[in-house]
Amino acid sequence: MTKTIAILGGTGNQGPGLALRWARSDDYQVIIGSRQAEKGERVADELNGKLGQDLVRGATNEAAAQAADLCVLTVPYSAHEATLSGLRDLLQGKIVIDVTVPLKRPKVSHVNVPPGGSACQEAQAILGEGVRVVAAFQNISAVHLAEDDSHVDCDVLVCGDDKEAKLEAIALAEAAGLRGIDAGPLKNAVVVEGLTSVLIGINLRHKILSSGIKITGI
Repeated sequence: MTKTIAILGGTGNQGPGLALRWARSDDYQVIIGSRQAEKGERVADELNGKLGQDLVRGATNEAAAQAADLCVLTVPYSAHEATLSGLRDLLQGKIVIDVTVPLKRPKVSHVNVPPGGSACQEAQAILGEGVRVVAAFQNISAVHLAEDDSHVDCDVLVCGDDKEAKLEAIALAEAAGLRGIDAGPLKNAVVVEGLTSVLIGINLRHKILSSGIKITGI
């Protein structure tokens, strides 16, 4: 059964790459959400041009959330609270996979722990018990996601308090050419989010764009 994914705030760095990968899968239909419908539609048109067929559509975040079976949040941390608060009612009963990292400028290579413990824990607090929040895809470079190669040699750490929701996120990772790994409860997201700052620092020091993580021994 085909599921519909809404990538909320999907016009930024990671959203388009994830959309391309999921649109190539027979298992998912993809909607790019944006604050402005025109922007979502423009990015969707660009992605369809790369795909060679109309597989992605654009919409407002509200329309995308309402139409979706699964929602993936790819907004900057500065827009995190406002976006979730505005969509709270529309997201009830759904799974929300939060990709947000609480980066703090100007030193984005320094780990920042937000007041709620992690961005994903803050998302769960905002949305309430009617939404199953999962942390995933924080440590995957947008450079890799935009590559034509179907497989990316990086792992996706998945944190959440609901087993079924984590399995959905792991399936999404596999559909995107990645390996998803259950990394424990949602409170572990603080470590996963923090790894992004570590990877940014590695990129800066080694003058690269796309360091990632790989779990050995599995």
